[in-house]
Amino acid sequence: MIARILKWLMLLQVLAVLGLAYLAMQAWGVASPAMALLLAVAMLLAVRALIVARNFWQSRRLGSPVPQDYQLGLGGAARLFFGELRATLWASSWGMLRPRLHAADCITPGQGLPVLLVHGYVCNGGYWTKLSRQLAQAGIVHKAIDLEPIDANIDGYVTQVEQALQVLCTLTGKPQAIIVAHSMGGLVARAWLRHYGAARVARIITIGTPHHGTALANLAAGTNARQMSRIHGAPSVWLAQLAASETPEARALITSMYSHHDNIVAPQSSAQLPGARNLAFGGIGHVALASDACVLRQLLEEITIKHEAARPPSATHFA
Repeated sequence: MIARILKWLMLLQVLAVLGLAYLAMQAWGVASPAMALLLAVAMLLAVRALIVARNFWQSRRLGSPVPQDYQLGLGGAARLFFGELRATLWASSWGMLRPRLHAADCITPGQGLPVLLVHGYVCNGGYWTKLSRQLAQAGIVHKAIDLEPIDANIDGYVTQVEQALQVLCTLTGKPQAIIVAHSMGGLVARAWLRHYGAARVARIITIGTPHHGTALANLAAGTNARQMSRIHGAPSVWLAQLAASETPEARALITSMYSHHDNIVAPQSSAQLPGARNLAFGGIGHVALASDACVLRQLLEEITIKHEAARPPSATHFA
């Protein structure tokens, strides 16, 4: 569904660009069609940039303090903004329009566990294109699901997760899989764990997930947005019930990767999950998290590493 919506939005943007280019030539005296077209595209990009800037402003206004080690200078702030703008434009204008994953070259008995990719709010499996390429190169079998409908109750998605895990385990002959989830997808994974238990999953890795809600969800549409919201600075009732249902053993299965400069999760500390393995990053926006080189390196390590040995519960990284 989201791919169809994005295709219609893309068509509207193309029509808007053509309309602005015509207006530039007829009313603004731009003589060159090429110059008029470039001006129209620049205006559209400016609107998209303003939307990203607004999210950064809101997330900072409502956000948690940035630790000293993660403070950004002017150059770092510029890289943060343009990196998030680039990731947003790529995901919404290309990746999610034609969601395709890369297939692993072969399936061998000795390979690692398969991976299930669970996207976030108003996204689809196309969000994972860059990670999929790396998983395929590593010979890791993986599958992405499209959470439908896009505005449903989060608990309504857990059956899709369970069915996809069954397919992955049957395909690879493995008794367990690893779930990698972005944003709302991390809450879907935790809801699945509450419903089905941990027998079929070895690890759950969440990326930029608002485990304690985000204030920016308060104005979003859908039952799932209300479940991710923060009311008067506190997590929603649904989030509080989810947290209360989890045992220390369940939390120990989860790795939470997040950015102190997330422009959607506010406060950013909402992505820290007590009892889980928390990995902090800096200088990376929300959408850019799953395409950032530093995050992808750590993510591949988390997918392939064996966690039997004792490991520290928290770590920090800076991009």
